[in-house]
Amino acid sequence: MKEQAPMLVMENIVKEFPGVKALSNVDFRLYPGEVHSLMGENGAGKSTLIKVLTGVHLFDEGKVLLEGEPIHVTTPLQAQELGISTVYQEVNLCANLSVTENIFIGRQIKKKGRLDTKTMNQRAEELLSRLDLNIDVTKLLSSYSVAIQQMVAIARALNVSAKILILDEPTSSLDENEVEQLFSVIRNLKKEGLAIVFISHFLDQIYEISDRLTVLRNGQLIGEYMAKDLPRLELVSKMIGKELDHYSEISDEKATSREIGEVFLETEQLTKRDSIKPFNLKIHKGEIVGVAGLLGSGRTELARLLFGADKADSGKIKINHKNVQFKSPKHAIFEKIAFCSENRKAEGIIEGLTVRENMIIAMQAKLGWFKFIKRDQQIEIADQYIKLLNINPPDPEQFIENLSGGNQQKVLLGRWLITEPELLILDEPTRGIDIGAKTEIMKLMVSLSERGMSLLFISSELDEVMRTSDKIAVIREREKVSEVERSAGITQQDIMEEMAGGN
Repeated sequence: MKEQAPMLVMENIVKEFPGVKALSNVDFRLYPGEVHSLMGENGAGKSTLIKVLTGVHLFDEGKVLLEGEPIHVTTPLQAQELGISTVYQEVNLCANLSVTENIFIGRQIKKKGRLDTKTMNQRAEELLSRLDLNIDVTKLLSSYSVAIQQMVAIARALNVSAKILILDEPTSSLDENEVEQLFSVIRNLKKEGLAIVFISHFLDQIYEISDRLTVLRNGQLIGEYMAKDLPRLELVSKMIGKELDHYSEISDEKATSREIGEVFLETEQLTKRDSIKPFNLKIHKGEIVGVAGLLGSGRTELARLLFGADKADSGKIKINHKNVQFKSPKHAIFEKIAFCSENRKAEGIIEGLTVRENMIIAMQAKLGWFKFIKRDQQIEIADQYIKLLNINPPDPEQFIENLSGGNQQKVLLGRWLITEPELLILDEPTRGIDIGAKTEIMKLMVSLSERGMSLLFISSELDEVMRTSDKIAVIREREKVSEVERSAGITQQDIMEEMAGGN
């Protein structure tokens, strides 16, 4: 690609939130007529950088140049006026309005004080024709597929004479044919000179559509690369912060000596559209099954299906060789399945309640609210698990929001252990907690498996997955691509190659 003056330059961008440095002296360059992908795991700083660019957040230090001129964007509306448009993962339009009305929301064309519907319809058709889309623009948006709604959102973005188009996870709800249609549109927009920022977790798509990549990790710039010059495995390594040269086969005699029992849970072609492709999985009693994959690969979606938080479109779940149907998490709890969500704040702890109340709530739900657990019994149970899990401070009446992240995570573990599950699903249980708490949780996992409990362990930390798991299922782009026994002598590099895919 011919080097030219960049459309956008962001230099030494710093953004701090209370207690967190979200961006630390980050640089970003964007050229006309290119697709530039922002890469990084959860918390890397991608969203914050985009929000700084579009005026959602004000940066603390640094500078931004648009076509060589300094700008300081303070609102999303100002960003649009400057020609910086964003299309988000969730189509943020009004389904009860027509296609034309959606494209012109907030900037209707008027003639003699009245809406000029004819001109707006013509303009909407022209915008959509740039996207190779010929539809009736007077029909309600809700009458069209998600893929077409996505195109309408892009047309709306182009309606402000966009110079920069930001596409945030635009393919998450599209099938393969719809993705190819979108990519055809992106290539045409590139030819017109539009500068495009592309954010996606799908590596195949990243390498198909991208000219340039910028990798962020923990709020810091790792590097800018031409896509053709950066092998996928090296990209994954830079994203997760592991040097492949230092990987070695991991052996843990205690973990590999566990006795594995009969199959407790089995899936047959279990699937949910736009969530995860058909997958087969067996989890034995006393077995720790690790799940490895990049963020957005389908790891959490798999866990939610197994817990009944999402309903499968097709396939089977068997518990102890008998078919079951989970209509809700309550049904999964009755089948002795427990789930610790990765989102500790939103789906785990309940602020305003004590440690005791947070711990006891799952058991109370299992028993039913008409079989109320007496307070003395609640205190006795909470004290037991506070000691077992070494929760600090050891006060059952302490409000949970006053505990550290690691101790909050232990309370959530206690909540589910109280229900005496046979399968414990742990989604990122060690994220955001200190090394001491991580070690305690991993030791507890091994201890529980030795007592016969089955565990499904999802983690972005490959060394944790390999240290504790008996076998590892690798998920890539919503599909289980392999399953390996740790005893087979696999290395972290082997797993990363499966996660990355391709050559």
